[in-house]
Amino acid sequence: MAKRKIQIYLDPEVHQDLKERARAEAISLSELIRRVAKDYLRKEAAPKDYLAIVGLGQSGKADISEKHDNYLAESFPDENIH
Repeated sequence: MAKRKIQIYLDPEVHQDLKERARAEAISLSELIRRVAKDYLRKEAAPKDYLAIVGLGQSGKADISEKHDNYLAESFPDENIH
């Protein structure tokens, strides 16, 4: 995908901190900012993604919400896990 050029204004101390981090990671300042932006957007989307798993399974048990810990413990017979 083609990249788009943008212009942003940063506080001098933020700019310096970002330049130092980019240098430490051996990447350009632009690449660091792209990674930070992607990570921010990924984290913002995560709660919605987790909600998508609600209701996917059928356990056949009517009390699963109350006794989920017991059922999980039964699934792991290793005594160190309990």
